[in-house]
Amino acid sequence: MCASKVRVGIVGVGNCASSFVQGLAHYRDSSENATPAGLMNTDVGGYRTGDIEIASAFDVSAAKVGSDVADAILAPPNNTFRFAEVPRTGVTVLRGRLLDGLGKYLKDDIEISSLPEADVARELKQSGTEIVVSYLPVGAQRATEHYALCALESGCAFVNCVPVFIASSRSWRERFEKARLPLMGDDIKSQVGATIVHRVLANLFRERGVRIDRTYQLNFGGNSDFKNMLERERLESKRISKTQSVTSQFDAPLEPGNVHVGPSDFVPWLTDRKWAYIRLEGTTFGGVPLNLELKLEVWDSPNSAGVVIDAVRCAKLALDRGVGGALIGPSSYFMKSPPRQFSDAEARALTLAFMRGDSGYDQH
Repeated sequence: MCASKVRVGIVGVGNCASSFVQGLAHYRDSSENATPAGLMNTDVGGYRTGDIEIASAFDVSAAKVGSDVADAILAPPNNTFRFAEVPRTGVTVLRGRLLDGLGKYLKDDIEISSLPEADVARELKQSGTEIVVSYLPVGAQRATEHYALCALESGCAFVNCVPVFIASSRSWRERFEKARLPLMGDDIKSQVGATIVHRVLANLFRERGVRIDRTYQLNFGGNSDFKNMLERERLESKRISKTQSVTSQFDAPLEPGNVHVGPSDFVPWLTDRKWAYIRLEGTTFGGVPLNLELKLEVWDSPNSAGVVIDAVRCAKLALDRGVGGALIGPSSYFMKSPPRQFSDAEARALTLAFMRGDSGYDQH
C-alpha cells in the first residue's frame, strides 16, 4: 500500500468523467485479494482505486461550473448509467477555456458559464493536482493543446483520452520528456469496446492464416459525443484514430475503399449506450470465403472508466520514478492511437512489466 494519493484533475465533466468519479466511489473499498467485476487491476504498483482522489475539475457549462463535482456529474446533458452514490468531493468545477471545445450541434444544449475563466495552470498547482485527464469533446484540437500546455506549466502528467494527437506527436512527446513529465495518449480504448473487439478479431484472422479483404465498423449512440460528431469536420480525428488502431493489426494494408471504421449516427433514445456493428470478409484455405459479423451493445462511458483508473495509476508510478515523456507500454494498451502500436497481447505484457517496474523495461 502506498502512503501517497493519486491526485487527478478532470478537464470536461461529461459522461466519461461521471463514470470515472462514480467508479472511484464504487471501488473505493475493493478487496486486496480479489479483482472485482469491472476492474482490470485492483493493485497497480501499490496504488489501489481508493488512493485516487479528485483534486480539480474544469468545464464551461453553466450547469456544472460552480458546483461540487459530485453534483456536476449529474447535470444535463450527462445521461450515463448511475451505478454509485458519490459523496461530495469538496472540489468545485471551475470555468475552463472554451476555444474549440463546443461544436455547433451542442451549442443549443449547453449554456456557457458567465463566471470568469480560471487560471488553469495556477489552479492545478494550488490544488496539488498531479495528473490531468482530458475528457474534452471530439474535435477539440486547440482546447486539448491548451490543457496540455497547462499540464506542462504546472508540472502535471497528462492523460489524453480524446482523439487529438498529443502523445503520438513527436514535438509534444519531446516537450513532456524534457520536462520529465509523463504523457499518455491518444484516445482512450474502452475495456471491451468496438475498437478492441475489432482488433482482436483482426488478429485472430491474421494468426489463423485468413486474409482480410474488407471490413467495416459502424457505431452509433445517443450521448453528446455522438451528437457532436454529426459535425463531420470534428469527426475526422476520431475516424483516423479508430481506423489506425484496427488496421495496425493487418499484415498487409487494405485499399482505402475496403475499410471503414468510425461513428455513423446519433440516436437520442440510446442515451449513453453505444451500438457497434462489425463485419470482416476474408479469404481462407483454398481461396474459400469466410465472413464474420457481430453486434456489440455497451454503455459507452462506464466502458472506458476502468481503463482510465489504471491509466492514472500508471501515470502516478511514472511520476514517482521520475520518468518523463510518452509511456509507450501503457499508451499502447490503454489508447487507440499511441506512439507505437503493438498487438494487444504484447501491449498488455509491456504494461504489466511497467506496473511491476521490471528492470530492463525500456519505457521509450
